[in-house]
Amino acid sequence: MKTAIVILNWNGSSMLRRFLPSVLNHTPAELATVIVADNGSTDDSLSVLAAEFPAVEVIALDQNYGFAEGYNQALKRVGECYDYYLLLNSDVETPEGWLQPMLDYMDAHAEVAACQPKLRAEHTPTHFEYAGAAGGYMDALGYPFCRGRIFDSVEEDRGQYDTVADVFWATGAALLIRAKVFWKVGGLDGRFFAHQEEIDLCWRLRSRGYRIVCQPASVVYHLGGGTLPKENPRKTFLNFRNNLLLLYKNLPARRMRRVMFLRFWLDALASVVFLMKGEARSFLSVWQGRRAYHRMKAVFADDRAMNLAATVVDPIPEMLDGSLLIAYYLRRKKTFQQL
Repeated sequence: MKTAIVILNWNGSSMLRRFLPSVLNHTPAELATVIVADNGSTDDSLSVLAAEFPAVEVIALDQNYGFAEGYNQALKRVGECYDYYLLLNSDVETPEGWLQPMLDYMDAHAEVAACQPKLRAEHTPTHFEYAGAAGGYMDALGYPFCRGRIFDSVEEDRGQYDTVADVFWATGAALLIRAKVFWKVGGLDGRFFAHQEEIDLCWRLRSRGYRIVCQPASVVYHLGGGTLPKENPRKTFLNFRNNLLLLYKNLPARRMRRVMFLRFWLDALASVVFLMKGEARSFLSVWQGRRAYHRMKAVFADDRAMNLAATVVDPIPEMLDGSLLIAYYLRRKKTFQQL
């Protein structure tokens, strides 16, 4: 079998009822096997799967490992008998014909390690979806953005990004990746728990010379925020901590000191903005994330040395040479095409 579509579920029985039928109905059996990996759910997810989706293969993990390690644990059980893994969020609706264009492109381009479809918002299907839009990029200071989404400015999909494009990172909401390459570069970093772990994985892939693309001929619809809403302080903590960790793991030495110096002051500014908006818990989460990064930093020293030693592409062409903050807030560039 060519592809294992693995949906990681945690306490999401309502999501399974709502979205899993579209995946099953619109994924030809000759192209892929659909597998649900349950991440230690305490709701009725397993009984719902048994009663309502008896044909779906289920991997029941013994605890909630988080997004990153949950997928690692599940994919170890799936094994390497598949050419591709497709990591698919449980809140993604897949229309007819969603998978074939990505598989065709990957089959025709052996140098491409990973691919994503175009993501539209399930609640506003005329617009891109925040988590991945039409492919991910990053600026020089570590701020991620997408074709179709910069910070909170999400564009209407008018076909402006309907070309295949090389990207810096592909969204973990619908990530197609070669199985052998996934394990070759170490899989997802389980220490991230959740958020930005796919950017870390893609940075490792891209720096080692693999291509990552968005194939917009494939389209899916993502609800987003199914586990943690965007304004949740826990999500703020994970995003700030993990963003610093992925910079430390992957950023070349010649840029590290300057970037981390600037990020201290920019993170401080972000915390003040949270406070001014009355979000005291998010204010604290920024500083808790920074403290957690400094506590964990030494654990990642070997990973950093290994990643830098394996780097063959530097600089990465899909990294913006400049500050997204300046472009967005001072120069008023609100769309990808304006950058």
